[in-house]
Amino acid sequence: MKVYRGLPNAEARRPCALTIGNFDGVHRGHRALLARVADAAGRLGVETAVMTFEPHPREYFARLAGDETRAPRRIANLRDKLQALEQCGVDRVVVEHFGARFASMPAERFIEDVLVQGMHLKWLIVGDDFRFGAGRTGDMAMLADAGRRHGFEVARLPAVMLGDTRISSSAVRAALAAGEFAHAQELLGHPYAISGHVQHGRKLGRTIGFPTLNLKITHRRPAVEGIFVVQVHGLADQPLPAVASLGVRPTVEDHGRVLLEVHIFDFSGDCYGKRVRVEFLKKLRNEEKYDDLETLTRAIEADAHAARDFFARRTTA
Repeated sequence: MKVYRGLPNAEARRPCALTIGNFDGVHRGHRALLARVADAAGRLGVETAVMTFEPHPREYFARLAGDETRAPRRIANLRDKLQALEQCGVDRVVVEHFGARFASMPAERFIEDVLVQGMHLKWLIVGDDFRFGAGRTGDMAMLADAGRRHGFEVARLPAVMLGDTRISSSAVRAALAAGEFAHAQELLGHPYAISGHVQHGRKLGRTIGFPTLNLKITHRRPAVEGIFVVQVHGLADQPLPAVASLGVRPTVEDHGRVLLEVHIFDFSGDCYGKRVRVEFLKKLRNEEKYDDLETLTRAIEADAHAARDFFARRTTA
């Protein structure tokens, strides 16, 4: 799969079947969309392509308004999103920077410059609520009219349902926020996990008896925050049991930096630089600020005990 930051150059612009969206989490609804793209690409003999955005458009507008709490919580980092798209058989991904220039682009110019000239579009599918262009003035009717003029097909994907629930990134975020990881897995089609490279930290965990693997979270509003039972993939043949904290570490920092810290039980080894995947199994509690390290240590001991009990019960079940 080829990834472009912005539209590809002229030599790389080949006809494609395309879908457009944020694809946060690449859930089962997204996968249904991508399956339709692959079918159309095979029928037309063109590449499958995805256009996505970084940052999330609502994140950009929230920053512009000075209120980041209006931005959606992020389910997946960009690396995990791209990996999921590749697993779905996508040939080409355009990661378009969503900033002032893109936000102010008229809908008509988006069609002409981006879709027709930039992507060499032959077939397009979007969700039934898709809007585009400055002021969200572009809609399905405008796309259909442009398709007739420029020679590309436009298809609409209706909502994909799980029982009475519409599968969406919002539904996944709600399940994750509630700690309902089994329901999130149903919506996603796979267990919820975050991957990244292990980085050097302050090594405070070693001094209190709980050494951790540290993964940097690049976005400020992750979909999950708190203390969790997790298992770690990528360091052994089998996933390793662990307890994790995802948040801003209010007891030891005040910089607002978001970090995923993972303490693997009964494990030692040099993990720095290795890529791991942390799978979330159960939420234990919210993140708290403690008066001193002694109180923090007691809380971590209780969390570790609860996580070990979780794995012991699962083994004997």
